[in-house]
Amino acid sequence: MTIETFERALPHGITLSCRAAGEAGRPLMVFLHGFPEAAFIWDPLLEWFADPAHGGFRCVAPNLRGFERSSSPKEVEAYRPHLLVQDVAELAKSETAGGRIDTLVAHDWGGAFGWAFANALPQQLGRLVIINSPHPGTFTRELKHNPAQQKASAYMNWLAAPGSEAVLAENDHARLFAMFTMMKAGPDGFGWLTEPVKQRYRDVWSQGLTGACNLYRVTPMKPPVPGRTSADDIPTLPDERLRVQAPTLVLWALDDAALLPGLLDGLEQWVPALEVQKIPGATHWVIHEQPEGIAARIEAFQKKAQ
Repeated sequence: MTIETFERALPHGITLSCRAAGEAGRPLMVFLHGFPEAAFIWDPLLEWFADPAHGGFRCVAPNLRGFERSSSPKEVEAYRPHLLVQDVAELAKSETAGGRIDTLVAHDWGGAFGWAFANALPQQLGRLVIINSPHPGTFTRELKHNPAQQKASAYMNWLAAPGSEAVLAENDHARLFAMFTMMKAGPDGFGWLTEPVKQRYRDVWSQGLTGACNLYRVTPMKPPVPGRTSADDIPTLPDERLRVQAPTLVLWALDDAALLPGLLDGLEQWVPALEVQKIPGATHWVIHEQPEGIAARIEAFQKKAQ
C-alpha cells in the first residue's frame, strides 16, 4: 500500500501537510498525532485500514498546524483548540461530501482536539478512538486535586516557557529524544527508536518547534506553579462542553509516565457510549511499540460499534 503525501490548502487560510492511503470517496478515517510527533507515526495504521481486508477506508493523517510543513502561525492565540478543530473539520470536508468522519483516531495533543471535535461536531463523527489523551473533564480534576498528576504534568510549564523551542533543538534535539528513551524507546527497551526513525524526527523538528510549543503556551490546563499560579487558575468547563455522544474507545498504555491511569476514573460521566481498554507493559509511545496491536483493537471496536 502506497502512502500519499500532499499539502491541502483549506478555505480558512491554513495548509496541512498530510499523509494518506486508500481510495478517495471511501468512508473516512482521520488520524491526529501529538507532541513531539508527526503524521508519519500513523503509516502502519493508514496502510492497515486502507486495505479492503480491514475496511477499505480512506485514511488521512494531517500534521497538525505548527508541525512539519503545515502552516505554523507564530501567534500563540492561533493554537486555541477551536481553531485546530476547524482545521480537522475543513480537512474532512475536502475529502468527503458533508465532511463526515467515520472514525477519528487521536493520540496525546491530537486527542485533545479529538475530544473537542466529538463534542462540538457530533453530527460529523461516527466513532472516536482516543489513545493516551486525557478527557478535559478528568484532566481538570486531576490537575486541580491530584499531586501525582500535577508532578507528572509539570513538564508542560517548562515547554510553555519562553525559548523552550531553542533549548529543545540543542545538541541534536537531545531533550526531545530523551522524551522517547525515558520511556523505553531505545535498544534496551522496545527498540523502535532506530537511526532511520530518528532521522525522520529530525526532518520534522528541523521545520521548527515554535508551533508545537505554542500548544502548551495557549492552554490554561497546566499544573499550578507554586508562588505563581494555583489550582483556581485552571478553568472548569461546563458539562455541555465535555459530553461526547459518539461510541468511544479509549486505549490506555499503563506505563505512561506523563498521563496517569487516574485520568480514566469517572470518564463515563461525560462519555456514555464508552469502552476502555488498558494496555499493560506499554508506554505513551504505544503506537510505535504496538502498531498492529493498536490497529487490531480499533478494528474490533469498529465491528462492534456499527
